[in-house]
Amino acid sequence: MPVSVETAPEPQQQKTFFGQPRALANLFGVEMWERFSFYGMQGILLIYLYYPVADGGLGMDPATASGIVGAYGGLVYLSTILGAWLADRVLGSERTLFSSALMIMAGHVALALLPGFTGVGAGLLLVGVGSGGLKANATSLVGSLYAEDDERRDAGFSLFYLGINLGALVGPLLTGLAQKELGFHYGFGLAAIGMAAGLVQYAVGRKNLPAHANELQNPLPAHRRTTALALGLIAAAVLAALVWLGVLTAENLANVVIGATVVAAVAYFVVILSSRKISTVERRRVVAFIPMFVSSAAFWSLFQQQFTVVAQYADKRLDRTLFSWEMPVSWVQSINPVMIILLAGVFATMWTRLGPRQPSSPVKFALGTVTMGVAFLLFIPMAGGGTNSAPLLGLVGILAVFTVAELLLSPVGLSLATKLAPAVFKTQMVALFFLSVALGSAMSGYLAQFYTAESETAYFGVVGAVAIVLGLVLAAFARPIRALMGGVH
Repeated sequence: MPVSVETAPEPQQQKTFFGQPRALANLFGVEMWERFSFYGMQGILLIYLYYPVADGGLGMDPATASGIVGAYGGLVYLSTILGAWLADRVLGSERTLFSSALMIMAGHVALALLPGFTGVGAGLLLVGVGSGGLKANATSLVGSLYAEDDERRDAGFSLFYLGINLGALVGPLLTGLAQKELGFHYGFGLAAIGMAAGLVQYAVGRKNLPAHANELQNPLPAHRRTTALALGLIAAAVLAALVWLGVLTAENLANVVIGATVVAAVAYFVVILSSRKISTVERRRVVAFIPMFVSSAAFWSLFQQQFTVVAQYADKRLDRTLFSWEMPVSWVQSINPVMIILLAGVFATMWTRLGPRQPSSPVKFALGTVTMGVAFLLFIPMAGGGTNSAPLLGLVGILAVFTVAELLLSPVGLSLATKLAPAVFKTQMVALFFLSVALGSAMSGYLAQFYTAESETAYFGVVGAVAIVLGLVLAAFARPIRALMGGVH
């Protein structure tokens, strides 16, 4: 029988990385470099799509470009299904993570070297699928370092989140500067170099990971592997045919990803809940995760608008002048990571000191969703102005509220997924959390179609109010949800 990933955590008394298990350092590092490349590329992606050809862009309509960016974000998190399945049934988490990192670097190289839509198509597909495989497995491996009742868990995930945001901070700054001074493809090339650095760092430190990192919890029988490979090839061929026939287009891509994500999420919940390999307690915990999934999707549909609506806002409405110099558009994407770096330690310390007295996970989710809605309402006082009329400090303040909301929900959601997961669906339960991010990311592209400078007040008001209402509903049902969680806090 395979050893469960929750049965071999590092003892609590071994404190070698800010009081956390030693292996957290290597996972911290690879995720940091992957986020450097990911956010560095994404910081210039939208403007690359809609900037005129004369300025080095592809000249797309901004609404369509936003839809592509949102759909790409959804693809990243939708791909966690494949990465989780490979980890749990074929390769193991650690080998899947390493293979995914190689795919990510290849995608960034394609964006840097291949011209026009060829580079965009190949690059985003490789980066999207690779990032999905890396994210689910890095998170699952972090969860495997802790026993279920280890109160360091949320603090450890907060530190892991700090690594993510160190990369997310530096990536847009450097790629944005390279794009502004040298051109878009130099920015994409810098992202590729960052991912290469992450691969080297990870390869050196792989020996520090737990011995059970590649143990399969629910191995796929050998006679079924050929069938699975054939189905994968058929799916790829169908996708290619839909693109060639014009059924799948840039204009409807966000809607397709939303639909695919909803179908995948429902199917995943059905598969897990109907499995004979999970206990009654585990089944109740999965049911408890459903309202958290909905709340998380709503949260991310607002938060991921940093790369759609907020990116357009920064380009066209924000006064980006600093001492007579106009900063690159992508630098706005580094504001949130700065706030994370400043506040992640505060939240980690707060959860650690509160221990069993800290708010329950449903309450944290509710607070995060409500706070995200409030952040959108804060755009309203700056709405309705002309070009370059919005003050930079105003957006900094709003993105600080984004950050507080994020820290209330995102690292807690990663931790909760590992705590509520049935033993045979460890990595795939993490993928379910990322499916909520996929749905929210694709929705951010869909919602961006309704944003214009003329409709700012109505847009920010309606979207923010809906998020607040959803958060309050979740708070009202926090107690019965906790009862279903079977002792998980």
